[in-house]
Order: sequence, then structure tokens, then C-alpha cells
Amino acid sequence: MTGRYRLGVMPGDGIGPEIVPAAVRVVDAALAAAGAQPVDWHELPLGASAIDAHGSAVPAATLAALAALDGWLLGPHDSAAYPEPYRSQLNPSGAIRKRFDLYANIRPARGFAGGTAIAPDTDLVVVRENTEGFYADRNTHAGTGEFMPTADVAICHGVFTRTAIERIARTAFELARRRRNRLTIVHKANVLQLTSGLFKRVCLEVAEGYPDVAVDDIHIDAMTVHLLRRASSFDVVVAENMFGDILSDLAGELAGSLGTAPSINASDERCMAQASHGSAPDIAGTGLANPVAMMLSAGMLLDWLGTRHGDRRAADAAVRVEDGVRAAVRGGVSTRDLGGTASTDEFTVAVVERIAGA
Repeated sequence: MTGRYRLGVMPGDGIGPEIVPAAVRVVDAALAAAGAQPVDWHELPLGASAIDAHGSAVPAATLAALAALDGWLLGPHDSAAYPEPYRSQLNPSGAIRKRFDLYANIRPARGFAGGTAIAPDTDLVVVRENTEGFYADRNTHAGTGEFMPTADVAICHGVFTRTAIERIARTAFELARRRRNRLTIVHKANVLQLTSGLFKRVCLEVAEGYPDVAVDDIHIDAMTVHLLRRASSFDVVVAENMFGDILSDLAGELAGSLGTAPSINASDERCMAQASHGSAPDIAGTGLANPVAMMLSAGMLLDWLGTRHGDRRAADAAVRVEDGVRAAVRGGVSTRDLGGTASTDEFTVAVVERIAGA
């Protein structure tokens, strides 16, 4: 692809209006350093401000605009603070993921030199199935998938399909081939023999098409222990929705903190960069927010674009984003949550300077 990418920007709530523009600045710097065309950015309303202005946390006009763009940056949302009825509706991130069938949530966890990681040698990726499993708000055509037959009984259901498992397994195996050719299937097939059992069996079937990738499988409860004891021995981990969510948060904390944990939500045709952490309303507007996760998520979007379009310069820019962020932290520049003194803007400037000087 030789033209300009058209990327959506949804700052969101809380610290979003601080960290998302920081990520935009870093993407612009990395593309310029790689000799690539600049991005056409399109800011779109979403979250609390959209409720005030448009009567919806995810306006129909925003969804229509997203469909015409090459990718998106989504800031954090504070849906728990929305007034009713918006608080009880599917949150903005979930609504977008469901609308565009963003079935793969890819969350790397890699320790930072100079950071505060519990396990600094962590270097793994959790590939999380993003549409089914035990998260009931995503696995039904309409409604939340939860119900209460009486005021004292609450029930939800989980959904597992061969189609969804096959495609997330293929995504995980393809990623393993780009990394260290190892993949771990996480499940609970010993107890949930039909649902989690299907997940395990189908992943192992897909594995037959990837003889170059070493495969093992571990129960979810045991996996938490293995991550704590030997995170560095894992490469790519594939799991259903809820298990993947839990494991990726754990891995992110081992590698530094959720403030450094990036992610993308992707299908075969679309990709949304979204940091793993929340909106941190208690520090919003203070300049204390850590933009690392959002910056690295934006870098992952560039890598996805580069892979999908065979765009060497976008892929190069993705590497420059990560290298610039890591060089800043390694050089002693970080926000307070990582033990430093830099403001959001000061850290962003440091990253841009290192990208430009690379």
C-alpha cells in the first residue's frame, strides 16, 4: 500500500484525551522516520462526551465512519460512571468489537529494561478469543446472555463454536511462526468437558497444520502458577475469552504493569488499538497518565497494517514505536507509576526525540 492510511481516533474518557493524542504524536514521528506517508486522522465522538452531545456512548455516525477507515485508536472508557440507561448497555469497546466481529484480542507482555517488572524476562503474547466463551455480553445475537429466574438466582451461559475456535487458533499459530514457534493452549477441559473440551480439541486439530510449532496445553488454574514461576518459558498463549482476559492482565503485571500492557482487537479486515488498562478518572487532567500502553497499542496497529498490506514502511514504523518507548524507559524517563518523574507530555517528547534520532 502506497497511499495514506485513514485512521480513526476515539479519545474516550478519563485519561484518554491525554494518552491517545500522545500515541498519535508517536505514530506520526515513527512514520516520518520510516519514510512513510503521514496518516489522515479522523477524530470521532465516543464515551461520556458523546452521550452529552449525541445521546449515545457509541453514536451511529461513529460506527458508520469506522467502517470506512483502515484502523482505529480507542481510548479507555469509564462506562461504570455513565448515567442510566447507558451504564447498563454494552460498553463502547464491547459494542465496537461485536459490531465489527473483532474476534482476536492480542495482548503482548514484555518486560522493560529500566522498568519495574516483577518478571523482567517475560516475553509472551496472549491471544484471546474475543467473541464467545463465558463473557455473556458478547456471545449472543441480542441481549446480554444473562438472566435471573428469581431475585436470588443469576444465570449466564457460555458459547463455544468450532468456527470461532478455528480462527483464533490459526491467528495464534501464525503469530507463533513470527515469534519463537511455541504455542500453549489454555483450557479447563478436565471439568468443562464439552465447552472447554471443544476449545482444546479444535486447537489441537489446527495444530496439525503447523508441524513446525511446538504445542502444549495447560489447565487455566495451573497456568496462573506457571506464569508466576516461569513466565519467560512461554511464547504464544491461546485461550477463550475470560481465561485470556485474566491471564493477559496477570502477564501484563509481571512484565511491568497494566500501564505498559498494549493490545489490539482485530479481525481479518479491521484492527483497533486499545490499551489494556482503564480510564483512571482519579488522575485525569493532571498530566500524570502513563501513555506507554496506548503508544505500544498504536505500534501494534501499524504492524497489523504492515502485515495486511505488505507495507514494509508501516512495519518499520511499528518497530520504531516500540524501540522509542523502550529507549525512553531504559534511559530513565518514565511516569510516576513506573518510578519516574516525567509528565505524560514529557515522556511523549522523550519518545519522539528517540524515534527521530534513531
